[in-house]
Amino acid sequence: MTKPHVSKRVVTFGELLLRLCPDGEQRFLQADRYNAFFGGAEANVSVLLANLGMQPVFVSRLPDHEIGQAGINALRKYGVDTGEILRGGNRMGLYFLEQGASQRPSRVIYDRADSAFALSDPFDYDWGRILRKADWFHFSGITPALSDKVAAACMDAVRTAAHLGVPVSCDLNYRQALWSKEKARKVLEPYMAYLDLLIANEEHIKTLFDIHSENIDPKTGELTEAGIEELAAQLVHQYGLPCAAITMRRSIHAQHNRIRALLLNQKQAYFSKEYDIHISDRVGSGDSFSGGLIYALLQGFFPSKAVEFAAAACCLKHTIPGDFCLISAEEICRLCEGAGSGQIQR
Repeated sequence: MTKPHVSKRVVTFGELLLRLCPDGEQRFLQADRYNAFFGGAEANVSVLLANLGMQPVFVSRLPDHEIGQAGINALRKYGVDTGEILRGGNRMGLYFLEQGASQRPSRVIYDRADSAFALSDPFDYDWGRILRKADWFHFSGITPALSDKVAAACMDAVRTAAHLGVPVSCDLNYRQALWSKEKARKVLEPYMAYLDLLIANEEHIKTLFDIHSENIDPKTGELTEAGIEELAAQLVHQYGLPCAAITMRRSIHAQHNRIRALLLNQKQAYFSKEYDIHISDRVGSGDSFSGGLIYALLQGFFPSKAVEFAAAACCLKHTIPGDFCLISAEEICRLCEGAGSGQIQR
């Protein structure tokens, strides 16, 4: 594993949200105060990339008031370029998070309808200029779910990136609270022709694309390694994708998960090792995998090293409260190399 040596410009497109959550493991019904964090899929990717020494540019739209400005300040604090964030609209998207405990799962309630970003117009974004010097473009499946106008803007961005030769990645991130699986598939499938990398988990692949495998472990009822590889291979073949990554999460209970990942290109499949994780905050862990993988691929890591780096970034995010993954490349590399005991470093 090597240290960062080339700083690249990565453009991301999505909504910055304000997250409100009760203290600790309190339920919504008993909470009398809420903690606030800024976050959102593409913003989370951008913050991690900034911490890894890249040049992330976050493109979005926020209301022109103090809460919108506080969100911009939160991104600037970590080195994200906010110069392409438009100002306008009346409200910021919100979501409420109730942290799970033991056998009780976490719960999310969205309040983002008619947000400043959801109401933005495709003509608001000058993608030719924004992407002209970009080395990568990333979005998640959440972005086109927010409105038809945002979906059109995202498609404009993807087509422009492809025209300019800028690699494009998408983290599928299907959210059933935002749209049906039928509409999600109808909207997302046209993007596939422009992707260089699709990131997903096994459940979303099965749900949206009706791709399945019979390679199931008879003891656990879960897909085997061969089954996961088969899912990825079918996905790559069905849509002609150069590369696909799948994250695999085994939930023991709300605060104890096991995580590993697969990266499949046209030649070979590469699995990361599995991490046994006791969770402080799970939100943003998938985004950390995406950011870690984008970073590793742009740095020219061999595929086996790239998926290890991304899985380690995902693992470490679970230890950090809030949506943002505030870790360095050196910390990720140390975990990849086996330094995962959590001992004090002096």
